[in-house]
Amino acid sequence: MPRTRAAAAGAVTISLLTAVTACGGGSSTGGGSNDSPKTLTYWASNQGASVEVDKKVLQPELDKFEKQTGIKVKLEVVPWSDLLNRILTATTSGQGPDVLNIGNTWSASLQATGGLLPWDAKNFAAIGGKDRFVDSALGSTGAQGQDPAAVPLYSMSYALYYNKKMFADAGISKPPATWDELIADGKKLSKDGKWGLGAEGSNPSENIHHAFVFAKQHGADFFTADGKPDFTHDDAVTAVKQYVDLMAKDKIIAPGNAEYAQNQSVSDFAKGKTAMLLWQSTTANLKSQGMSEDEYGVAPVPVQSGTPGTGKQVNSIVAGINLAVFKNTDNLDGAKKFVKFMTSDEEQKVLNTAFSSIPPVKAAQSDASFSTGANAVLKDTLAKSAAAMPQVADESQFETAVGTAVKELLADAAAGRPVTTGSVKAALEKAQQQMPAK
Repeated sequence: MPRTRAAAAGAVTISLLTAVTACGGGSSTGGGSNDSPKTLTYWASNQGASVEVDKKVLQPELDKFEKQTGIKVKLEVVPWSDLLNRILTATTSGQGPDVLNIGNTWSASLQATGGLLPWDAKNFAAIGGKDRFVDSALGSTGAQGQDPAAVPLYSMSYALYYNKKMFADAGISKPPATWDELIADGKKLSKDGKWGLGAEGSNPSENIHHAFVFAKQHGADFFTADGKPDFTHDDAVTAVKQYVDLMAKDKIIAPGNAEYAQNQSVSDFAKGKTAMLLWQSTTANLKSQGMSEDEYGVAPVPVQSGTPGTGKQVNSIVAGINLAVFKNTDNLDGAKKFVKFMTSDEEQKVLNTAFSSIPPVKAAQSDASFSTGANAVLKDTLAKSAAAMPQVADESQFETAVGTAVKELLADAAAGRPVTTGSVKAALEKAQQQMPAK
């Protein structure tokens, strides 16, 4: 998931998702055709600072593909606020692009529509084999036991970005490694109109990512082993309250952040209004806003105690973008060639460098350029301490329901209304009631 993924999942209504049937998007042959072998349409997600920036990055690569194959690619960069709704509309109508980007947390939900080409052994063989991709990225491509619904394209993880000068001025010598340390540092930094930590409180997608990580650190999952919602588990309630309390109790997040949903917290950090930011790969975004890499440091997201790792030491979701093919494409062979091109070692280096992400292709990821600076932290997190969001068919509804519950709790905190264990549990109970009946 993505830089400007402002409420993408939150914008999707549960009724729309549940209306999608298992036959959505399939062609009469069940696997596309080659009726238009010289053209492809491609919906790309907005990865850079703007849609125009993405076009400037992608078009030269698409021209390169056309020169190699004779296939012309019609590009549309779709904002995150529109992408999921447009994909779901396409799967129900059967009218969509040939190839598209999807947020990797949506993989299982979109897989359940039946509208995407399954990546079985034969299809993976056509792009060089499944073993070219790192395991963590493959873990966010669809439900377990089923052929993946998409192929990893860009990998990302969360990190803690911190302003070096603000830390030095406050007498803080190193980034916090635990939440207690972050809160203590945040209180020192929250003064003179500036704040310790930024957040996107009105963005359900950002909210659910943080809620998921806090829940993992408390040993909780939001779903049972058989895929049923379990939002009101005591540890899940504790996790959500701990996150909301960063504003409500600890007061290191500005109340105005409860209204942020368009990456304003990134801009605040770039402008020196906040000292810390929990964000996915954002070097390119900060650079576009005039902040040099010398001005900030990058560290792992804090844990409850100890150091990041597996189990309760998880400190990020496995974030990223996958590349999918619609089953009803009229250029099936060309679509596979395009996926092979985009996931080739060379293109992976070009694209992930441009978007400050990490290649999910092993050979490209091993390039030295992805082992320095911010990339070193992101790569290490993906390898050692990131966990995939629930790969269940109802994942998108989960993002919407719980992410919105956190949004409403942060709004309460901003308004000075008490956020108690009881109010958090009530909010999560309401979210669970919004999930489809089993």
